[in-house]
Amino acid sequence: MLLPLVLIMLLNMIGLIRRRKKLSKRYFVAFLIYLLPMTVFTIIHSYVDIELILFFGVGVCALSMYSLILSDNIMQAIRQQREIVEQEREIARQRAGIMVLQMRPHFIYNTMTSIYYLCKQDADKAQQVTLDFTTYLRKNFTALANEELVPFKDELEHTRAYLAVEQAQHEDMLFVEYDTPHINFSLPSLTLQPFVENAVKHSLDPNGDSLRIYITTRQTDAGSEIIVENNGVDYRPADDNEPHIALSNIRQRLEMMCKGEMTIMPREGGGTVVKVIIPHI
Repeated sequence: MLLPLVLIMLLNMIGLIRRRKKLSKRYFVAFLIYLLPMTVFTIIHSYVDIELILFFGVGVCALSMYSLILSDNIMQAIRQQREIVEQEREIARQRAGIMVLQMRPHFIYNTMTSIYYLCKQDADKAQQVTLDFTTYLRKNFTALANEELVPFKDELEHTRAYLAVEQAQHEDMLFVEYDTPHINFSLPSLTLQPFVENAVKHSLDPNGDSLRIYITTRQTDAGSEIIVENNGVDYRPADDNEPHIALSNIRQRLEMMCKGEMTIMPREGGGTVVKVIIPHI
C-alpha cells in the first residue's frame, strides 16, 4: 500500500531536481527539506513500523519548508519596500531639480534690469546686488547635484542672498528680520528659500502694505525648529496649485531624508506661518 506513495515521492524528487534551475535557491532547499526526508521515511516505513516518527517527521519537514518559503516572501517584500522608498527619493530629488531649473524668468530679468540702472545711480549697491544674485544662482545650481543633507547655514546664506536681491528691487516694501541663534543642524537643500519666495511672490504688492518676513530658529526637546512668518496674504490651499507642489515636495523630502515635519498655518493678525522641525539625529 505504501508503494504508490513512494513512487509519488520519488517522482516529486525527480521533478524538483530537474526544475532546480527554474526555482530560487531558497525554494529549492525548502522543497528538498520536505521531500528528501519524507521519501526516506516512507521507504523505511515499508519495512519497519515507524508510524509515529513518520507523522512527526511530516510535521517538522512541512513546518521547515513553510518557514523557508515564508521568510523568502518576507525578504522579497522588504526588498520591494526598499525599492519603493528609493524610487520616492529619486522622484523627490528630480522634483527638487525641476524646482531649481524653473526659476522665475521675470525675477532674473528684473534683477538684471535693476543692476543695469544701479550701475549709474549707486555703483556700490550694484556691486552688492550682483554679488547677492551670483550667490543665489550658485546655491540654486549647487542644489541640483546635492542629494544629501546640507548645513542650515548654507540654506540661510541662500535665503539671505535671494531676499537681498528682492529688497534691492522693492525698497521700502520688503523687510526681513532674522533671529537665528541656532544653526548647528542639517536639512535637505532647498527647504528654507522656497518658503520666503512663495511669500514674496504671492504677498508683495507694490500698491499695498509692505511685506515683513520673520525667520527664526531655535533648539527644542523635539529637535531643531525653523519658523518662517510673513504678514502677507493668508495661506489658502485651494487658491493656487503651483506653490503647493513645491511645498508638498519639501514636506516629502523632509520626511524621507531626515524624518522632519512641516506645518503651515494662518498667522495671527494675517499672513502665514511655516514651521519645520528637524529631529535630533
